[in-house]
Amino acid sequence: MYSTNLWHPCSQMKDYETLSPLKIKSAGGAYLYLEDNTSVIDAISSWWCKSLGHRHPMLITALKAQLDTLEHTILANTTNNTIHQLTQKLCRLTKTDKALFASDGSCAVEIAMKMANHARVIKGQTNKKKFIALSNGYHGETCATLSVSDLGLYKKAYQNLLFDCYFINDIPYVAGENDPLWHHAEQHWNVIEEKLKPLISTTNAIILEPLIQGAGGMLIYSKDFLKRLAHWCQNNDIYLIADEIMTGIGRTGKMLACAHADITPDFICLSKGLTAGMLPLSVTLTHDRFYELFYDDYETQKAFMHSHTHSGNTLACAVALAVLKVFEQENLICYISDTLHPALLANMHEVADTTGQLHNIRSLGGVIAADIKHPAKNRHGYEIYQKAIEFGALLRPLGNTIYWMPPLNIDIDTLNKLKEITIKAICAVRK
Repeated sequence: MYSTNLWHPCSQMKDYETLSPLKIKSAGGAYLYLEDNTSVIDAISSWWCKSLGHRHPMLITALKAQLDTLEHTILANTTNNTIHQLTQKLCRLTKTDKALFASDGSCAVEIAMKMANHARVIKGQTNKKKFIALSNGYHGETCATLSVSDLGLYKKAYQNLLFDCYFINDIPYVAGENDPLWHHAEQHWNVIEEKLKPLISTTNAIILEPLIQGAGGMLIYSKDFLKRLAHWCQNNDIYLIADEIMTGIGRTGKMLACAHADITPDFICLSKGLTAGMLPLSVTLTHDRFYELFYDDYETQKAFMHSHTHSGNTLACAVALAVLKVFEQENLICYISDTLHPALLANMHEVADTTGQLHNIRSLGGVIAADIKHPAKNRHGYEIYQKAIEFGALLRPLGNTIYWMPPLNIDIDTLNKLKEITIKAICAVRK
């Protein structure tokens, strides 16, 4: 039985009457171990955050070592060597100058939005207050982040709490890096640019998930489009906010998805992979030109007052430092491009060919997705999820989109098991 007291996130609780939550006893690497002694492959990195799998030894060592000296202090009036080191490393990694820490991805995005808005107020640009986002985008569950998200399932009931946002349509979606549109999206851009021109004078910032829209269905769009949009923002005094909550820290085959397009946004938001999901931590990174707007005598009331109780939690920062060290020592970026990505692609194509039930395969780095062909009902994906659990894999499809986003250091044998389980689950549902 599932607990009648626990209200699970992102769930219709009635579903648990017929499929109880997995009862996890322990976890290690790419596997979850259940109370009945069976194992389940964590094919989605536990909501996309377990980028180094479960219980990575270097992260555990770093956490224990930090516990011996300092676990957390208020960051408003203190600092320490751990957070100093992490801040330095993140700013170098992202080509930024300043880091403001929070606890979760939604709040990191909200910090960026508030800072962009506050900057316009300080500069007296009171007409530039609107936000632009991409259709099918998702940025979190707080009211401001829902306002710039385009998924009705998450926001429809709260519309009266939200503000208006312009959403860019006709996005040039691609299958991956070999798609011609990945490199050349000029025709699509020309159409979009014409629609954006009337909005220049009133737009504060554009917010986007660079290259992969996660909750929108693991949709991948053109690197060239992203680059053109970033340059357009720069040329028209419009800030660019890159929501790298899911894509950042190696997921797309580079440490930042923005690196594919060789752009440095005004604001970069990181979370999930920042601690490889071991502890909650997020950060909003920006540049000196914004920091200097807020730097003044206290009486001017220009200070940026956003805060979180656990901003820059020292334990989480120690783990984040260890994550960056693991990427270096295990040469993970090369593993993703040379081994993981080709294996994901080959395996998903085999699933599609064997079952005849998938199409529109798209992939980038450590992410691959495909859509169920001609679903006769809205919850075919959920039925496949149920079967996959029975056979030994946690898939949790997005609607009728099947995707794999495993730990980035997953081994090929486990990937092959995941392939076979996915085939069995699809065939069991789509006979």
